[in-house]
Amino acid sequence: MRVPFPESIPIVPVFFFAATLLVIQLSQGTSPTFALGCFFYILVATHAFNVAGGFTRTSGAFIFFNSVLGVIVGLCVKAYLDEPADSNLFAPDLTIRVLLAGMCMMLVAVYLTKRFAPRRALLGKMVTDAKMQTATVGSLIAGLVLNIAFSLIPSGSGSVLSALGQLNRFFPMAIVLGVINTIRRSGGRRSVNLPVLLAGAIMFIIGVFGFSKEGMFAPFACWVLAIASQRYKLNRAQVAGAILVTIFVFRYLVPYAQYGRNFREENGGASVSTAISLLSNLGYVRQQFLETSAESYDNRVLGYFNNPQGLFDRLQMISVDDALINRTAEFGTFGLYPIFEAFENLVPHFIWPNKPILLSGNIYAHEVGLLGEQDESTGVSFSSTSTAFHLAGWKGIFLLAPAIWFLLFFVFESLCGDTRQSPWGLLVLVLYSHTAPEGDIGNMVYTATYAAFGIVFAAVVGAYVAPLIGTLFIGPEGIELRRGGSVRSIAGRLLLPPPAEPDQAR
Repeated sequence: MRVPFPESIPIVPVFFFAATLLVIQLSQGTSPTFALGCFFYILVATHAFNVAGGFTRTSGAFIFFNSVLGVIVGLCVKAYLDEPADSNLFAPDLTIRVLLAGMCMMLVAVYLTKRFAPRRALLGKMVTDAKMQTATVGSLIAGLVLNIAFSLIPSGSGSVLSALGQLNRFFPMAIVLGVINTIRRSGGRRSVNLPVLLAGAIMFIIGVFGFSKEGMFAPFACWVLAIASQRYKLNRAQVAGAILVTIFVFRYLVPYAQYGRNFREENGGASVSTAISLLSNLGYVRQQFLETSAESYDNRVLGYFNNPQGLFDRLQMISVDDALINRTAEFGTFGLYPIFEAFENLVPHFIWPNKPILLSGNIYAHEVGLLGEQDESTGVSFSSTSTAFHLAGWKGIFLLAPAIWFLLFFVFESLCGDTRQSPWGLLVLVLYSHTAPEGDIGNMVYTATYAAFGIVFAAVVGAYVAPLIGTLFIGPEGIELRRGGSVRSIAGRLLLPPPAEPDQAR
């Protein structure tokens, strides 16, 4: 099976899919207004994805992750569970109108980006195939050194290590570069090498001890996106292994990450003994997680489904977005201060040590009743569409959100261009897999600036520094000497006459 990396999705099959979902929703008791809104949302999202260029462009990937992981998966799960799509929502008709209008304005942002973004990417293909192996090893070593430094040296806000921590994408870069290099060198027979396995294992272990689903999923996401960009063909054993790993992750590791957060220490991780104890009792951990989730469904605003559905509760943003949109409809807009604060935070901490820090996700969660009064640190994710509506109402949807989305799309399109040619674009796709559905509108400002600078930093280091580091450990692998062709003639050279025949000599 060849891993897809679509430039576009045919609109006719999507139309029949959306129409089938519409019929199912109506038969399950969903209101016609909400069902029609879902129908048009799917069509507009598909058109926007195609206009952007699909996964070959970072803006297309943003639209895919925002729509699929934010809305469409949730709608499909509701249909599978035989539940009305508008059930368990406070303001379903208003919510679907906001989401549909937001997707339409995302399409406008894509059109503007296609019009104004430069055709030639600024970063381009900075790493040649000859240096890709040494760049992979260098990225792995740089990531190891930095993570050891983070664990041994205390670092506060404004420190050099704190800045490097925000720019540190060396392990994902090692996976992406290593996978692409292995596929090209092996002629498509292999996709991983030792540096890729080491970088992926370290990322996974860090995610396990930090109870981070993103940390555990990121290595797999890097591998999938890298092999898809190269049209890699999986054999049956690899497909079966991927299915088994996915089932194990969904059934055990997601509950482990959610339940394990109750045992986090101040540094965000947990003791080794605690993590090992939970890992050795994954069945018990899963049971405790399901019981806790059931209590959460009963006691607070959380679930889109009638009963907890594990990871699928996190693969939809409709329920939390609906709660915030309903709050806006009842009590008015929040105002634009979070946007001003997001731009203020672009000033480096060493220049403005006491700059204001607004935990917008925590504030919005308090507004909709998701957190207790004493909880001032937990952040809850809301989409950029719902938060734009919360800040400025319909003006936020039709003016604020498309302006921020255009900034985001323009920056990364200008930097990365075609993701099949630029490994840095694949790093953006990995970033978008989490940020696109769950990042609020203020977070888009951070992503378009600091995250973009992190991609530039990764590209420069990956192209010029990492190969030097890698060369120190494995030598200048991949640099080949070309044999010169045989010299047949030299222009301007006088040719000697042929030797005379014996008869002519006399």
